[in-house]
Amino acid sequence: MNRDIVKRYISLRCAAWPVSFLVERRVATVSILLSVSVAAVFILSAGMGDLFLTPLEVLHVLTGSGEESQSVIVTTFRLPRIFVAMLVGAALAVSGAILQGIIRNPYVSPDIVGITGGASVAAVSFIYFFSGVLSIHLQPLFAFVGAGLIAFVIYSLAWRRGVTPIRLVLIGIGFSEGLRAVTMLMIVLSPMYAASQAYIWLTGTVYAATWDQVFTLLPWVVVFITAAFLYVGNVNVQQLGDDIAASLGSSVQRDRVVLLLISVVLAGAAVAIAGAVGFVGLIAPHIARKLVGPSFGGMLPVSALTGALIVMLADLVARTAFSPLDIPVGVFTAAVGAPFFIYLLYRTRKQ
Repeated sequence: MNRDIVKRYISLRCAAWPVSFLVERRVATVSILLSVSVAAVFILSAGMGDLFLTPLEVLHVLTGSGEESQSVIVTTFRLPRIFVAMLVGAALAVSGAILQGIIRNPYVSPDIVGITGGASVAAVSFIYFFSGVLSIHLQPLFAFVGAGLIAFVIYSLAWRRGVTPIRLVLIGIGFSEGLRAVTMLMIVLSPMYAASQAYIWLTGTVYAATWDQVFTLLPWVVVFITAAFLYVGNVNVQQLGDDIAASLGSSVQRDRVVLLLISVVLAGAAVAIAGAVGFVGLIAPHIARKLVGPSFGGMLPVSALTGALIVMLADLVARTAFSPLDIPVGVFTAAVGAPFFIYLLYRTRKQ
């Protein structure tokens, strides 16, 4: 058995501090392959557009030795958009993976339990009531606050001497549907230009992303994905059920609150910047689970890389396939995610 473990895991030790890790070989292999894929899509996306650049020219620009005109196009217009797509995909994927872990339901995602709905209502309310009054740069802040408030309300209503996963998801679905109705009502009552703006935001887009948005989103994603990694063991324990988790010494309700907070912040930050990009939080954890198994120690990094890759590819197609039209990235994540969701339901129709 010890020989099997040695073959299955790679031991990583830090010489400076008393820290060591065991990394499953399959997780390491899949993570490396996904990282290479993300890097390849990054370079390909930076080179494609009205002005096509070869990968070598892109590398020259990235190392500071490219032509000035190429450097302006890549660094000013393309790179911020690519980075936003990468961060949004990783944040939504990890958020969905955490929700699926603590609720113990593989069909749960931030879209389904009302987090995205709360951000959508807040963003459309901003467009409806404050468009032309307040700076448009405040819209992401409204969306972020809306996601947090709705998550707090859902959790409060689900509380009855603790929160059970089934109660949380049922109340979340109810709120999600109600918020969708409110959002549509506001769009119908809005002026034409505001309704058009709201529709684009609800579809999910990284169009005209800026470096300011990258540096706004980056700290949230880095800090809270790191926090998610620190709580990996708690997610694994939560999946065993509340009674077993409590018997193992886990503080079930406290850990659930912390994990839910991490999930809400990641989803809220992503939706605040890029709008309601759908299905990434659902399909990325599923793909990761298929690749490396259900243990969250391996699933979380693979989910993050998978989510980043999905949104980057969707944005690349959205930006170049119908040029000069620029299609919202959410159209393509939904085009892939909806059939995938139906396929999952079909496979488990007898359960």
